[in-house]
Amino acid sequence: MAKQWIVRVEGKEFGPADLEMLREWKTEGRVIPANEVREVDVDLWTTAAKIPGLFETAAPPIQTEIAVAAPDRPRAKIFAETFRIYGRGFFRYLGLTLLVIGPSLCAQATAAVIATTPNADVDLRSVVAGAFAFCMLLLSLALWPIYIAGIQILTAELSAGRDIGFLRILNEAVRFWPRVAFLSLFVVVCFAFWTLLPVAVILSIALGGPSLTSIFLALLLLAFQVWITGRLFVNFMFWQQFAVLDGCDVAESLRRSKELARSGRSLSWFRRPVWRGVVIASLWFVVVLAVNWPAIENYFRTLATVTDPQALMEALRTSAQAPASPLSLGVGFLQSILRPVLGIAFVLLYLDSKIDIEH
Repeated sequence: MAKQWIVRVEGKEFGPADLEMLREWKTEGRVIPANEVREVDVDLWTTAAKIPGLFETAAPPIQTEIAVAAPDRPRAKIFAETFRIYGRGFFRYLGLTLLVIGPSLCAQATAAVIATTPNADVDLRSVVAGAFAFCMLLLSLALWPIYIAGIQILTAELSAGRDIGFLRILNEAVRFWPRVAFLSLFVVVCFAFWTLLPVAVILSIALGGPSLTSIFLALLLLAFQVWITGRLFVNFMFWQQFAVLDGCDVAESLRRSKELARSGRSLSWFRRPVWRGVVIASLWFVVVLAVNWPAIENYFRTLATVTDPQALMEALRTSAQAPASPLSLGVGFLQSILRPVLGIAFVLLYLDSKIDIEH
């Protein structure tokens, strides 16, 4: 079915109209590139100039090569703009964050209450706490696609200088739930498969007894794992933005994400989307390491001090089963609150990279 559009002129809305009707209106002078438009089933407004095929003969595909580099022009500093947008929409980003961490917090609070309830059967408490925690986990996973879509929508609106209410964000984000949920699952499965498979092979080689050949194969597999993970990161860099902001379907989101991430080869290397994305992801990784450093330091201290394999496994299992301390809960909450910053930065990178390609 052809797309239908609504046109807004001086506060009045006209339509719906398909592309052919819009072309007629353009010929009559009733539609100009600066007019606000939106798709019938989407509340995010854009301009008529961005409708493919309306003001140009065809929608230009994303080019992996640009013959002439775009001229220098004033550009938003991504990091400064990221924190400006995060500060402006802090409480709405916090609301989206609570959607996914709220169920986990409820499960932990319930488990703590049950554990301190006197005269309660221990087995019954364990069953109730486990069942409730599992239900909260499912709820958190179900809300994750809304969280992802909400960050894209809110960031795009704030970066364009428009405001948007929290309920409207949720209403728009729900529309993208099936698409974002499927793509999220697909991306996670791809990363998990190409991470766990080489690790499993390396462990099987190690258990077979160390030798020069086995060590070489293990290093080769480790190098392959790093290479394939890097390729997956590049190919999936912009799937969230294309799925939500451009309204692409699953296959189109993945294809255009790969094309945009690998574009800009005529630009300076530090202006290409792939390298800028690597810098953003690396800085986030440093933040995660800094926030979780006490737990990481304790983990490596255990590895260094416990030499017996059985004792090491027992120590790691005991550490994993230990109840969360207030400090660890606070660290996890802080990391969750800061996570939208990563999403904002990639939305801005996506918008900036598209400008580079269009020019």
